[in-house]
Amino acid sequence: MPSTRDIRRRIKSVKNTAQITKAMQMVAASKMRKAQQAALAGRPYAELLNSVLGELATHSGDFTHPLLEAREVRKRAVLLVSTDKGLCGALNSNLMREAAKLERDTTVFVTAGRKASQFIARTRRQLVAEFTYKDTPLFSEARAISKFAQDLFLKGEADQVDILFTNFLSTLNQRPELRAFLPVGELHHATAGVPAVPANDEQLRGATEFLFEPSPREVFGALLPHYLNYRVYQILLESKASEHSSRMVAMKNATDNAKQLIKDLTLDYNKMRQANITKELLEITTAAMALG
Repeated sequence: MPSTRDIRRRIKSVKNTAQITKAMQMVAASKMRKAQQAALAGRPYAELLNSVLGELATHSGDFTHPLLEAREVRKRAVLLVSTDKGLCGALNSNLMREAAKLERDTTVFVTAGRKASQFIARTRRQLVAEFTYKDTPLFSEARAISKFAQDLFLKGEADQVDILFTNFLSTLNQRPELRAFLPVGELHHATAGVPAVPANDEQLRGATEFLFEPSPREVFGALLPHYLNYRVYQILLESKASEHSSRMVAMKNATDNAKQLIKDLTLDYNKMRQANITKELLEITTAAMALG
């Protein structure tokens, strides 16, 4: 049975832990607000870019591009986007659980984030490239990742490229999702974090007319790589928003649990202290009665 000294030491230790988790919660909350704002701010542009490319595809006729070429999938590349650090709840565990479902022999991985690289090394899967990105993702980082994925596809080293990441839905809800990246298919699908918006009746009737210069084909060919680069950039923003949201919630839960543990330990300490006092009083009373 622990002594009162042991309980006091444990209470002090838990209080120190609670101070750390509280500080981490405040830092994560600050970063979470910025990351969420960045992710939400990027969604309208992603949706507009998606719509423009869809309109270009409609007016470009039989336009062909190497990035649009659909072929038999013998080798598949997956861009796995994770966090660099832990202490963010089950976010990485849920992501890696989805990654573990992918076929080992026919799938190669491109990772963005240290946790993804560690998972690939631990499970002995095939890693072809490893990228890092900052706490505030840069477009240049996304462009480098996208360019590598496009090169894999164009060189025939991968017949299909997908992206596995954690999509930000709300502060309390983040979901791992696998999205097709290459070849570029239907351009009116939902972008990361953005539900697909159906066209209105006027657009469906073809009443809306767009003028593209020099021609829809040339604009489509020039805009397609930028579209892919921005998709990766938006996904990095969504992943960071998910990470900081999950970490803030995890640290808040840890702080609340520490406070509850302190209350329970304090109650046990007071009970033990009261029992010791009662025992001492009984001993004194018994000794006094014995002396007459």
